[in-house]
Parts: sequence; structure tokens; C-alpha cells
Amino acid sequence: MNGHALSTKAKRRRFTPIALTTGVLAAALLSVSMTGTLSGFVASINNNTNTTATGALIMQEQNAGGTVTCLSTDGGTISSNTAQCATINKLGGSTTMIPGQTITTNITIKNTGTVAAGSFTLTPSACVQTNAALPAGSATDLCTQLQLTIMQGTTQVYTGTAAGLGTTVRTIAGPPAAGVSLPFTFSVTLPSSAGNTYQNLQASIPLLWTFNS
Repeated sequence: MNGHALSTKAKRRRFTPIALTTGVLAAALLSVSMTGTLSGFVASINNNTNTTATGALIMQEQNAGGTVTCLSTDGGTISSNTAQCATINKLGGSTTMIPGQTITTNITIKNTGTVAAGSFTLTPSACVQTNAALPAGSATDLCTQLQLTIMQGTTQVYTGTAAGLGTTVRTIAGPPAAGVSLPFTFSVTLPSSAGNTYQNLQASIPLLWTFNS
């Protein structure tokens, strides 16, 4: 083999690796340049509404005529959610009651919130006797003489003397769901045996209604 042939063969051997390397680099560059347009399939889900919120438990007390309403939020804010209601008198508020007379008062307690009540209780404070006016009778046992009956619909919550109601927490059956009202009837009777010593006397029993969710 002459010198020219050997020189040509050597040049071909040197060219072949260079050509392969150049081809690989070109393919890589082409792949990179085409990635944006020749990507594979893509699927996705975006949960863009993920929220949770608390409900509210609000109590409403209303007289029989619906003309007077008290709300548990009347105390200021829903953060405390407790209020005084002096405008609905469950004992009738009579100042002229006579022996043998019964005073009846009807009210409704309603859940005006968005959350069902899990329990419903009535917690009384002790009956207290005071003078309604002067001159007042000398009797000191008006609370033990007054007869009191509390009904929730046709279910009896309590019956006995005003003093006997005591401070015992009473559970009301069937705590109301949101938007549900429960009717209550309070009946107070001064026995016909009460004499002059019971004149111008007054009995007071604070009552606390409570919903728990």
C-alpha cells in the first residue's frame, strides 16, 4: 500500500469520531430546542375552593303575642352570647293578684341560629320574697305558698311551690334544631287560704335558659 492510501485511511479514522460526536451534540441540542413544543400528555386538578366555617347557636325568647323579643345576642356581641331579658315576665307581673287566682303566661323559646342545640336546660335561682308596696303584710312564706307549674307543650317540666323549684337544673326534652320553636306555659296560683298577711308581697324567681351544641 502506497503512502497516499495510508494517509487517506488515517484521515478517515480521525474524522469518524469527530462526526459521531458532532451528531450526538446536534441531536441533544435539537431535543432541548423542541422540548417546549413536543412535551408529553399532562393532566391536573386545582382545588381552588377549600373552606370551612363555624355555625352559630342563638336563642330567642318571645311573648305569646310576638310583640316582645329577646335574643341571646342582645347582651352586646355573639362572643358573649348571653343577655338579660326583663321585658318578658314568666310569673305574669301582676300587682293585684288575689287568693285563689291563677296567672298564666305563655312564651316561646326558639333556636334562631344555624346549629342544632345538643341540650337545653332551665336553671332557676332561689325564690325571693320582697315587699311589692307599703303597707305590706307580715307573712314571710309567700314563696312556699305560691303554686307554680311549668309546661313545655304537653310535657310537665315542674309542678310544686315556687320555693320548691329551687336551683336545680332542669333538662328540657327535645332540644330544638335550627329554626325550631318550643312553647312554654307558666301558671302561678295564690292559694285561696291566703289571708290579709299576704297583701302587697312579691315573689321573684330569676330563670336562666341555656342551649348547648
